[in-house]
Amino acid sequence: MITLHAFGRVHPFVHGETRDLRVQWALEEMGLPYAVRGWDHTGGETTGPGFSAISPFNQIPILTDGDVTLSESAAILIHLAEKSGKLIPADAAGRAHVIQWTLAALSTVEGPIQPLKLMDMGAMGEPGDVRAFLTGWTHRVLDGVNRQLEGRDWIAADDFTIADLLLASVLRQLRHTDLMDGYANVKAFYARAMARPAWKRTLDLYAERLGADRAAIE
Repeated sequence: MITLHAFGRVHPFVHGETRDLRVQWALEEMGLPYAVRGWDHTGGETTGPGFSAISPFNQIPILTDGDVTLSESAAILIHLAEKSGKLIPADAAGRAHVIQWTLAALSTVEGPIQPLKLMDMGAMGEPGDVRAFLTGWTHRVLDGVNRQLEGRDWIAADDFTIADLLLASVLRQLRHTDLMDGYANVKAFYARAMARPAWKRTLDLYAERLGADRAAIE
């Protein structure tokens, strides 16, 4: 049975804005049977151990489907599309294009839009508080990554996957800061990823292509 873990109660200013809506919309489009388990976010229920056990970043939505538990709305939608055979083409090229635009919607397109929305909602505080807000947000996601990496080398599987490649690429943006300090699992993961021979070859090729000093870009 599919269960959508969704908001049961939220602050009024975010009504109509929560990401569980996109998952429920997909379930309705696909005609898949499902139940909804509402969590009281305002009451702190999504920060407790019961929710932390199924949500790496203590975020909604979460989908449970038999033995599969997924967070991140894009991953949930891809899983449901593949399960139902709906809202995704059957051919490899069509599927690749759908996944491209699924990820683009949440990264490239939503990248500047979400902070603007949060700022307009007052969730970031005054303009001078924005950096502190984003720093706190970064620490929250790093804590989730750190918990996921406990006792394992890679984020999603026993072996290195594209998920690790993408995560390491994102973390690399923090390499000149101290934001990863205090997250031992994250730092060890990042070091393992950066030590991979293919990454070192990539940096060499990149430096050569741009005529750049390799040490300056590492």
